[in-house]
Amino acid sequence: MTRPVVITASRAQQDAVIGVVTLAFSTDPLAWFALPDPGAYLDFMPRITQAFGGAALDHDSAWCIADFSGAALWLPPGVEPDQDELQALIERSVPESRKEAMGEAFEQMGASHPDEPHWYLPLIGVDPSEQGQGLGSVLMEHANAVFDRNGMLAYLESSNPRNIPFYQRHGFEVLRTIRVGECPAITPMLRRPR
Repeated sequence: MTRPVVITASRAQQDAVIGVVTLAFSTDPLAWFALPDPGAYLDFMPRITQAFGGAALDHDSAWCIADFSGAALWLPPGVEPDQDELQALIERSVPESRKEAMGEAFEQMGASHPDEPHWYLPLIGVDPSEQGQGLGSVLMEHANAVFDRNGMLAYLESSNPRNIPFYQRHGFEVLRTIRVGECPAITPMLRRPR
């Protein structure tokens, strides 16, 4: 089997990138806590993906499998998610009883970022029909090569405990666990360059 090719997606390919991430997060514990209604998920998750990681498309750091079966939206140092849009989307989409926990969780996520310049991975995902074939590892290895070449820290939060061993295999260490009310646990993780 030939190794999948990683490409850098552009704004023109935004629909394919946002689409695969939306598919990938369809079973994510945090996504379903925030958007428990399937219709709301399908309506809001693409917009949340855009606000949270879409800036990668403008900074040559939306790295994807060439057929768009997987995507990693990395934000380079100094680039951040669109906080205002994220807040507005949470306000419109998250059930009232869960808004406070989501707001606190996002606040703690922001406070967990390292002080030093770092790359941030808001979202990575593989089409559920393609999972288990190593595509996520191909995306992580591509990113890690960039970080190592430039001597940069990389930071992410795992919103699914099943993914923590995957990130650890790629050099990420658990920093802490964020627990807020009924909100699923979120695990900030850091990788030092090699």
